[in-house]
Amino acid sequence: MARAREKDALAEYNAKRDFDATPEPAGDAGSGTGNSFMVQKHDATRLHWDLRLEMDGVLKSWAVTKGPSLDPATKRLAVRTEDHPLSYATFEGTIPKDQYGGGTVMLWDRGTWAPVEGTKASDIEQGHLHFCLEGERMKGEWLLIRLKPKGNEKRENWLLRKLDDEYAGGTDDLVERELTSISTGRSMAEIAAGKETAKQQDGSLVARMKPKSGRTRKPRKPAPMPSFRKPQLATLVDDVPAGNGWMHEIKFDGYRALVAARGEEVRIYTRSGKDWTDKFAPLARAFAGLDLPCALIDGEIVATDDNGNPDFSTLQAVLKRGHGAQGAGDALSFHAFDLLGAEGEDFAREPNIERKERLEALLKRAEPPIHVADHVIGAGERLLKTMCDAGQEGIISKKIDAPYRHSRSKAWVKVKCTRRQEFVIIGWKPSKAKGRPFSSLLMAQYEGESLVYKGNVGTGFDTGDFDALSARLKRLERKTPPAEVEKAKARSVRWVTPKLVAEVAFAEFTGDGNIRHGSYLGLREDKDAKDVTPERPSASPPPEQEVTISSRERVIFPGSGATKGNLADYYEAVAPIMLPFAANRPVSLVRCPQGRAKKCFFQKHDNGGFGDAVRRVAIREKDGGHEDYLFIEGARGILQCVQMGTIEFHGWGARTDNVEAPDRMVFDLDPDEGLDFGDVKGAARDIRYRLADLGLTSFAMLSGGKGVHVVVPLLPGHSWEAHKDFSRRFAEALSLAQPDRFTATMSKAKRKGKIFIDWLRNQRGSTAVLPYSARAREGAPVAVPLGWNELQEAETAQAFTIGDADRLLKRARGKTLAGWGFAEQRLPDL
Repeated sequence: MARAREKDALAEYNAKRDFDATPEPAGDAGSGTGNSFMVQKHDATRLHWDLRLEMDGVLKSWAVTKGPSLDPATKRLAVRTEDHPLSYATFEGTIPKDQYGGGTVMLWDRGTWAPVEGTKASDIEQGHLHFCLEGERMKGEWLLIRLKPKGNEKRENWLLRKLDDEYAGGTDDLVERELTSISTGRSMAEIAAGKETAKQQDGSLVARMKPKSGRTRKPRKPAPMPSFRKPQLATLVDDVPAGNGWMHEIKFDGYRALVAARGEEVRIYTRSGKDWTDKFAPLARAFAGLDLPCALIDGEIVATDDNGNPDFSTLQAVLKRGHGAQGAGDALSFHAFDLLGAEGEDFAREPNIERKERLEALLKRAEPPIHVADHVIGAGERLLKTMCDAGQEGIISKKIDAPYRHSRSKAWVKVKCTRRQEFVIIGWKPSKAKGRPFSSLLMAQYEGESLVYKGNVGTGFDTGDFDALSARLKRLERKTPPAEVEKAKARSVRWVTPKLVAEVAFAEFTGDGNIRHGSYLGLREDKDAKDVTPERPSASPPPEQEVTISSRERVIFPGSGATKGNLADYYEAVAPIMLPFAANRPVSLVRCPQGRAKKCFFQKHDNGGFGDAVRRVAIREKDGGHEDYLFIEGARGILQCVQMGTIEFHGWGARTDNVEAPDRMVFDLDPDEGLDFGDVKGAARDIRYRLADLGLTSFAMLSGGKGVHVVVPLLPGHSWEAHKDFSRRFAEALSLAQPDRFTATMSKAKRKGKIFIDWLRNQRGSTAVLPYSARAREGAPVAVPLGWNELQEAETAQAFTIGDADRLLKRARGKTLAGWGFAEQRLPDL
């Protein structure tokens, strides 16, 4: 009877398939005693991942629309499908398009499963299943929950969620990282092309791209471990700088630190360059576990109190233990906020916002205790109020287009909720109170070469502070005062050599320069006494001079009625998220002074008509001479271009500081008129898989025109010749592998019914439309970055317009686009 029931369970599976036309196995019943599971990636009408659990002699199946996520906070829709036969467990191949489920199927994961202790497999009938997986990619506890049907809904919708355990992670990129079959090692594109296995394919993309003999590059030496570099410091100001030219971060109440990482090798340095790796061994191990490429990361080490708030005294308590201070149970975390370099490349000259994007890409898979500090653009006053209301220290504001300076500058400013500064301890007054060795400490700061007395601090100490400080102060005793102190205040003082640095909170400075109502917060072991100088609030940096946009009411896009003013407002809003891709690159502009319906033209050279924020860089031409090319550094430059009638911004694949070293490759997928946008999306996914086979991470962008751009960020280090040659051979290899779908030739006649893989944008002097650039097309569309999962849902390449600035800003700060367009990778030597 059991076998009869199993046979019936497969009736729907068998009825939906023509086994003379599909390579799928026919539905035969199994023994009903196994506990295997598998996941099959299925590129059918919509890309999805089929989760299958062996149960009662069949494979119970769910179509997980966006694939499994390791993030416990992410719930994935899992649509229950018909039971499959056990023989389906090893199926990998292509189902003909005219058959049920037509498309490519990859065996993406496999292993065993079991109900969690205290539950049973039959719980599935009640609409829930708590189970444990032991697969090659999916491990640990998972939960399936059936949703209540809506109205006349016939399909059975469930939710799949990862439960919080040792295998869970805060990232959502499992399906983006794992792109090949666990059975054959093939990509989806190779399975679709009918390759036997990744190792056996003589006609593989790599084989097709092999260079001619004699054309080799010298192997690049591995980048050395980064050395300490002096960090940038913030200037104290009274007011938060205004405008969208600033990004604002929380000022963490901790210890500044730089982390140098290269794989499992990690060093942690203090602000002054002391190696404190041993003191923060658990943090060092956390970084080692990320197996990062060679990188130097700037950030803050923070301890939290019982309520999860940053707490300096808790950090002090940990560090008082001395060598090997941080124990496994100490809740210390590292909040990264800047990336100074990676893989031997110096990022200090790049704009602040671009370094932050690179940092987010580098640490995309990081989990606590490692965090990337969040930021807001504009709205700094609101963030400061929130921090002050929460009892926090304040905020740091950073100019988004500024380079990294290894000194104190006004490109970084700090605004504090309370007055706190560092002082050098120069003496102590004995106390007559029992159990209290001193009544107060005398504080000073360096002004020039001399120490200047700044008053006494007698509160804020606990019992441990008294004992520890007393012992250290006695070892530093001296007979003479290190600073001039008036006679009355110097009476009975025990003087000490000025080596200890204390952090003190206080109400204000008195008229004679002394601190009022000072309270001791702790010692700063990471600071040198000679570096302790007064922090006097400077005037906040003035807001950038506004760019006047004339003729704001002029209609630029006749169909939608959008005006020059609307376009300027759009660019002003999105400048912070556009600049990481647009700043400091030679640009070509599409100018339409009278609107897109009138004459438009490209401009790449300077004619002297732009404002002061539109810069010039001299670039060598083919004839050996030099011409001035345009580039921008900040939002004012963008707006000055808009004032001159610019609609579109197109950028080089290299930066102005090294125009002969390309760092961005773009494949523009240009479809023939008769093709559907779904064909373009499928082509973009295939190119992504093929690039992944070559070890390259890529990103998708809606062009705002007809197609999709596949963007490949690269570290510089190769020539334009190699850049162009690689992109050409890649495009040609694809067109040879699938000549019915692709062409690498620009000729319109050869493009009929195909997608042109435009690789020509990857030669010296060529440009590609920049992310978030408007397009001079009907409806005022915009070029917009997408996550690969989002691309699946896109219905057109013109899904966003200049009216969507708020949506674009919100999307840019979301998890899906974190680190979009940045990856520390080099061009393969193929």
